Amino acid sequence: MKENSVSVYEDIISLPHHVSPHRPHMSMNDRAAQFAAFAALGSLETAMEAAMPEEEQYYYDDDGDL
Repeated sequence: MKENSVSVYEDIISLPHHVSPHRPHMSMNDRAAQFAAFAALGSLETAMEAAMPEEEQYYYDDDGDL
């Protein structure tokens, strides 16, 4: 049974946002730099698919699994 996404989190939805007393707030630039490496993976996958022979691409599904 699939529940409404709001009702699943009803017990925590009204809690205040957690702010660490021990760690400083990360700036948006630092946060973007931290996750920028993951964005590069998308272009790597595209380049690999372009380099792969067409008959090999047939064996892989949309997720890249055999």
